[in-house]
Amino acid sequence: MDYKTMTAPCGRDCFNCPFHLTKNNAEMRAQFAKKMETTEENVVCEGCRKSEGKCKILKTLGFQEDCKTFACCAGKNIEFCFECSDFPCDRLHPLADKAERFPHNLKVFNLCLIQRVGVEEWAKNMAKRSFDKYYRDKLDSIFQ
Repeated sequence: MDYKTMTAPCGRDCFNCPFHLTKNNAEMRAQFAKKMETTEENVVCEGCRKSEGKCKILKTLGFQEDCKTFACCAGKNIEFCFECSDFPCDRLHPLADKAERFPHNLKVFNLCLIQRVGVEEWAKNMAKRSFDKYYRDKLDSIFQ
């Protein structure tokens, strides 16, 4: 797998995203489509880089614009946000709004790891664990 292509400029690991995983899972596609009241075609994502930041999943969820973070990186001709002299900027600022569904904090954490160990090492050995920890662990687990 080309991990660089399947990692968004913001640090989102597209290869672990449920919407990317629906590509090869008809049952999951059908479940998402039903839950989101849309077609199965609208719940499959090829990754942010392949769609050039034009995320049909976000549009299905009601967002009107293309990804501004992707456009920002493309405009600055950089691959990842951490390559920018403004990193971290407000585009990556954690927000309480929809935090349970959108990985604001995970993006910055991922970008720091990618910067430190490289995209291949991060993708192969850290991304899945980070993804699972973000969505499944409890805050009190880090204090014990």
